[in-house]
Amino acid sequence: MVLSANIIEEIEVPDDVDVIIDKDVKVKGPKGEISRTFNYPSISLEQIEDKLVLTTNFPKKKDKSMIGTTRAHLTNMITGVTEGFTYHMKIVFAHFPMTVKVNGNKVVIDNFLGERHPRTANVVGGAKVNVKGDEVTITGINKEDVGQTMANLEQATKIKGRDPRVFQDGIYLVSKN
Repeated sequence: MVLSANIIEEIEVPDDVDVIIDKDVKVKGPKGEISRTFNYPSISLEQIEDKLVLTTNFPKKKDKSMIGTTRAHLTNMITGVTEGFTYHMKIVFAHFPMTVKVNGNKVVIDNFLGERHPRTANVVGGAKVNVKGDEVTITGINKEDVGQTMANLEQATKIKGRDPRVFQDGIYLVSKN
């Protein structure tokens, strides 16, 4: 068994993106700014010219996985400030016509399965929700905020105690961009 002395991962930084490495990492781009703290002790992060370089010396299994996780987070941050993330959802109902409205940082779902009390879902962070007809579009620069908002909408319309083959009402994910 040969132990590798170190692992080096490189991430390309586009020209229109600025990365500031301080106590936390700030990524600025045309769509906005994201900051995140990475505090895993055996991984070092530095910027060399137009690349971000992640290094670790004599990695253990946990170090290898954390370097991959950190790389994925940084790549998502760069993608978010350049292109953004968009999730498309579809409102499906067969029995009772439901109405979906955005109220500040909450999405209100009225008349779901004929219920008298509205169901609500939280909009997380800087995600923006747009409802047009039976389409719901969630956009934002932070992938985790957009994904959690989408999951909150799906969970708010989860049906318990009924046959899911018959009661297929809800708000479902159609595509991610």
